[in-house]
Amino acid sequence: MNSKKAVSVDVAIIGAGTAGMSAYRAALAHTDKVVVIESAQYGTTCARVGCMPSKLLIAAAEASHQIDQAAQFGIDVSAKHIAGDRVMQRVKSERDRFTGFVKEAVERWPSHHKLIGKAVFTAANELMVDDHTLVKADRIVIAAGSRPAVPPPWYELGDRLLINDDVFAWDTLPDSIVVVGTGVIGMEISQALSRLGVKTYLFGIGNQFGPLSDPIVNAEAGRALADSVTLAADANVEKVSRTEQGVAVTYREAGRNSTETVEVDYLLAATGRKANIDTLDLHKAGIALDDNGLPVFDDATGQIGQSSVFIAGDVSNAHPLLHEAADDGRIAGDNAGRFPEVRVRPRRAPLSVVFTDPQIMMTGRSYRSLAESGAAFAVGQVDFSDQGRSRVMAKNRGVLRVYGEQGTGRFLGAEMIGPAAEHIGHLLAWSVQHRLTVQQMLDSPFYHPVIEEGVRTALRDLQSELKMGPVPVERCLDCGPGA
Repeated sequence: MNSKKAVSVDVAIIGAGTAGMSAYRAALAHTDKVVVIESAQYGTTCARVGCMPSKLLIAAAEASHQIDQAAQFGIDVSAKHIAGDRVMQRVKSERDRFTGFVKEAVERWPSHHKLIGKAVFTAANELMVDDHTLVKADRIVIAAGSRPAVPPPWYELGDRLLINDDVFAWDTLPDSIVVVGTGVIGMEISQALSRLGVKTYLFGIGNQFGPLSDPIVNAEAGRALADSVTLAADANVEKVSRTEQGVAVTYREAGRNSTETVEVDYLLAATGRKANIDTLDLHKAGIALDDNGLPVFDDATGQIGQSSVFIAGDVSNAHPLLHEAADDGRIAGDNAGRFPEVRVRPRRAPLSVVFTDPQIMMTGRSYRSLAESGAAFAVGQVDFSDQGRSRVMAKNRGVLRVYGEQGTGRFLGAEMIGPAAEHIGHLLAWSVQHRLTVQQMLDSPFYHPVIEEGVRTALRDLQSELKMGPVPVERCLDCGPGA
């Protein structure tokens, strides 16, 4: 007897993360015949093991660091004790609260809109979910997310090998750790753990830090991280092995003939993520993949080629950020719901933030994209070491680089490491989105004393480089509007 059942819907959505949930809401505006297929557990990567628990860990690290910095303000803190169990208790408790909101939302969905299991394509408009349900869907949204990419030999470390998900299951903090990878996850977690008393080694490749492309900002990020962790910014991990105490990691830094070995409790692989596109048998749907193993799709519609299949979120490897995944899902879900009509939706200005200390921010066009495109652009800069408000708070470290278009004076983008980058990034992203000129930005109000005055300094420098403004006043500590 065949126990498989069949379900026919207008829209099937693979994945119930940020993109999938957003696609579900958008598709429902057009049809009630929708099913969301989830292979693991409902709830977004951000809430469960990503942006929210990592920021909770960072918040604890910031509290610890503030105590360490109190003496420069004339405040004596005689003793500090980090209770690792209580740190992780708060991280997990607050994390569970955030994920609870997501689960509650999903629980309110009608039961026939939810299907648990792993989906694979069997034809252009068919999905087999595990071995129990055949889903026939007129349109399909792929929002299957991504997974950590770990070198296979490292799995021999067993429970001494970690991905970022594992960190947030700890009951207490370890004594020591090696973090491999200087992307966003590696930078944030390594600095936080170090400030919470964990002996931390951070290994990168090519002296590259996160998404940064401006060499001046990137170099400053390296210097800042080196103050917090034992950093080897261009190192090749040649061997990892399990020991009685934990893990031995042998590495060779660029330009050195000899190797070094460190022994730690754990190795955290922050070596990037891989799109879950390879698990879906897309070839059975007649969808070709490019050299990177990904389908070609329209970023403004989410549509793969001219097919009735759409893609959204981390699985596309185009916008691996929560707010972008939500936009992806809304665009793909709306177009899947209204198909064969497909509407273009312009994308928002790019914005990314890394919650290191100092924080890192990128918005608009990156330095690399401008330089490689041959665009005629100029660069303005501010060094925060002498910026008034930043110096008052002893947060006077970092650099902001802003880019403007020659001839038009239009503001194009920025890269930054420095104080309040998460807030400054929004102001500059809005300026990019509204296509403001540098002069229009300078004509806006700037209070005194605030960190944003540093933005004005950089914009004045940029305006001068564009040959559209006067030479900035030298050694100006947040000069007033008439300067």
